[in-house]
Amino acid sequence: MKWINHQIVTGFIVYAATDNALFVASSIAGAVLPDKVEGSPPNESKAYWKWRKRHRTWSHYPILYIALAIALLYAKFYFNEPTISIAADICIYILVGALLHIAEDGVCGKIPIFTPHKKHGLKLFKVGSWGEYLFAFVIILICLFARFGDFNKIYDSVMNLINKNL
Repeated sequence: MKWINHQIVTGFIVYAATDNALFVASSIAGAVLPDKVEGSPPNESKAYWKWRKRHRTWSHYPILYIALAIALLYAKFYFNEPTISIAADICIYILVGALLHIAEDGVCGKIPIFTPHKKHGLKLFKVGSWGEYLFAFVIILICLFARFGDFNKIYDSVMNLINKNL
């Protein structure tokens, strides 16, 4: 998925689950972490394919992010201090954003699940295609429904917003 869709979808999922602005902002920051860790793909063709072969290996290995989140949860409850608790929450939700990025990549390609070098996943759509944007839109609608519980309220709110801006 494109980074903007990773950020939007992740933000809506975390908002629907937590209704916490700090958690949403942290997860949006983490939504691009696995790709940021890898760096940008090189422009030269030969170097690009070498980079591409390593793409979605260690940086997209969910076990690493889960282990870090567990360590942070342990620190949060062991030290039980407000400053540490807030810092741990921010870091945990950055990792949640990274984990959601990995899951989102799993529907448009393959990701490592059991080992960093053996990839599994679906190819529901091509990155940058209309299918990707449709997928993001459907996830957003599901999150809005989960949060507010009524598609009529969502529809009315969207239509009111559109009518005010026209």
